Amino acid sequence: MLNLNLLKQTRVYQEAKEEVKEEVKEEVKEELKLELKLKLIPKLVQKGLSIQEIAELLELDLEIIRKSLN
Repeated sequence: MLNLNLLKQTRVYQEAKEEVKEEVKEEVKEELKLELKLKLIPKLVQKGLSIQEIAELLELDLEIIRKSLN
């Protein structure tokens, strides 16, 4: 247990821990962006936008939009 505490105090450990935190934060942020875009798709279709227009507007692949509508 003491060795683990010593390891946690090292600069290498702290830097690695911070790097992992940032990576996870970025992944979560990207997942949330995608989730928000997917929730917007049906509303944009109701407004009369075509799948192509939605793809361009949300910067998503056409196939992702088609799958979300099914």
